Amino acid sequence: MTARAIDLNSDLGEGFGIWRLGDDESLLGIVTSANVACGFHAGDPSTMRRVCRQAAAAGVAVGAQVSYRDLAGFGRRFIDADPAELADEVLYQIGALDACAKAAGTRVEYVKPHGALYNATVHHDRQAQAVVDGVRAFGDLPVLGLPGSRLLDHAERAGLRPVREAFADRAYTPQGTLVPRTAPGAVLTGTDAVLAQVLRLAERGELVAADGTVLEAEVDSVCLHGDTPGAVEHAREVRAALEAAGVPVARFVVR
Repeated sequence: MTARAIDLNSDLGEGFGIWRLGDDESLLGIVTSANVACGFHAGDPSTMRRVCRQAAAAGVAVGAQVSYRDLAGFGRRFIDADPAELADEVLYQIGALDACAKAAGTRVEYVKPHGALYNATVHHDRQAQAVVDGVRAFGDLPVLGLPGSRLLDHAERAGLRPVREAFADRAYTPQGTLVPRTAPGAVLTGTDAVLAQVLRLAERGELVAADGTVLEAEVDSVCLHGDTPGAVEHAREVRAALEAAGVPVARFVVR
């Protein structure tokens, strides 16, 4: 029996001006999908166009990583945004990145919320619907989110493809949500811990929560954060381990 393919995605283009975060070019040689910052939590037009160009050359899918308008907080602070305005801002971000992608010979192929917006759309019904409304106004793009989230439910109801995502380098609660970054142990920084989490997920469809609870988790894509310490090493080791285990690594969007 052939193992189910796993997409590897990473948050890229999260610098701003002369400030750089992470090693985009190295990660683009490893991952299969790139969540590119669209200027609201990080990124700027030149960074967006550069990452799109590099992704196109590497055959990596370009996704719009949409966020609250929060450069100072890196999009990690909840904003009680008006749903209509939030939908418009999601549409704006996708359109801006798609212009850069088309200039690089590719296009935006999916959407993933970032940071606090991602976490809010797990339970916040109005914001989840607003994100989907913004995506739907642009076109029929797949939406990445946490399994069981309101975001993926609204995406499916709107006729968009819901893409279930897990995180290689984040700890989970017993409810299947992410441990808040403010809590100890929220980010897995050791390569062995990251590898163990991804391999169990790929081979057994399970995640182990921070308290030891075993969670069923069938997913389509695994995120490797570009700003985690040792991100490139983690990504290389994860891809090598998946391939050694006979798990195909492939983008979930195919032209």
